Amino acid sequence: MIKSNRNIEWRPIEEKDLPLVKEMYDYFIDHTVATFHTEHLSVEELKEFIPINHPLHPSDFIVLDGEICGYCYLAPFKKRQAYNRTAEVTLYIVPKFHRQGLGSLTLQHIEGEAKKRGLKVLMGVITGNNMESVRLFRALGYEKCAHFKEVGEKFGKVQDVVIYQKLI
Repeated sequence: MIKSNRNIEWRPIEEKDLPLVKEMYDYFIDHTVATFHTEHLSVEELKEFIPINHPLHPSDFIVLDGEICGYCYLAPFKKRQAYNRTAEVTLYIVPKFHRQGLGSLTLQHIEGEAKKRGLKVLMGVITGNNMESVRLFRALGYEKCAHFKEVGEKFGKVQDVVIYQKLI
């Protein structure tokens, strides 16, 4: 858990920050099943799914004691107007900062940002065997609403995807 004398804050990701986001994301592409990307993306490709200065879908760095330790964002769940009340939550925390309570605090932060923007439903789309993420979403009141079996393959293993949902 975060010690009380530590300072956590979130700051908006700007377009100039995308090379740093790319560097962090490349790690998750290369070493985890947290993303189903298998090849590195360009900064231009990142712009396609990480919202920058979007009024409904914020993207923030997670900053602990002045050090960027991850990022989070909300993205459209589907690109049709009737889904505008729903967003997909994404968060990535650099491994050396795992198990310090940053995931819970960040998920609570992004939920607050979603509420301010009038969003009503948040969805976490998680690789089925990513139990750390599953536990995080469950602990904050998300309920499993979908399980897609064997829909992806990464590192030579077939992967499930689960979706956790929270009405906010």
